[in-house]
Amino acid sequence: MNPVLQATGLVKSFGAFTAVNDVSFTVHEGEALAIIGPNGAGKSTLFDLLTGRKTPDTGDVKLFGESVGHLPPWKRVARGLGRSFQVSSVFPTFTAEENVQIGLMLAGGKTWNAFSRATETQKEEAKAILAKVGLAAKKDVPASDMSYGDQRMLELGVALSTRPRLLLLDEPTAGMGREESRECLAQIRAIAASEQIPIVFVEHDMNVVFSFATRVIVLVAGQVLVDAAPEAVRKDPRVKEAYFGEDI
Repeated sequence: MNPVLQATGLVKSFGAFTAVNDVSFTVHEGEALAIIGPNGAGKSTLFDLLTGRKTPDTGDVKLFGESVGHLPPWKRVARGLGRSFQVSSVFPTFTAEENVQIGLMLAGGKTWNAFSRATETQKEEAKAILAKVGLAAKKDVPASDMSYGDQRMLELGVALSTRPRLLLLDEPTAGMGREESRECLAQIRAIAASEQIPIVFVEHDMNVVFSFATRVIVLVAGQVLVDAAPEAVRKDPRVKEAYFGEDI
């Protein structure tokens, strides 16, 4: 099975502090890989190295066999990487449909501006994407008028508009109530299965992690402590110690 994503020897320091220290792992097709760890473990920095928001001091990231470790985010998106942020990043004054249309125009190589117009094909594709993320009935609602959970699903729709072959999600259920979180997770799981898109996600909610991930990486002090199946991670005494003895 060909690797989708390869991180090799990633190191990122800020002054004397090393946030990510020699991290390596591989993601294959069909996986849902969770990256977890206590506060300050280096999760956000690692995510930024994978998505291109930060450049590694040493090491590399390969996407579908191609080195992308020093490419900016938009070039990684063009190569099949879709992503969402920890905080919703949609255009608040635009409708759900317009947000997705913008993503489709940019993915198609068309420069977007206030006078751009989506083609009929892009309009239909935008509606289809909104249906996938459960927002078909809210296509004409401005993003700012949506619930937080709907905004997060809209952001997922925008990520899908780039036609990704891999999705990186930064705390996809952050800020949601239990019911919203459950619905969001079900949508993501259904999309990943139907579109056959592997997923890498950073998450604090252990219920989300162990109900969705097929594999879990535990970071501690910038290094990989454990890389294993969810149940093995749950039972590992080193992981419990890293979480200060808490059950996970």
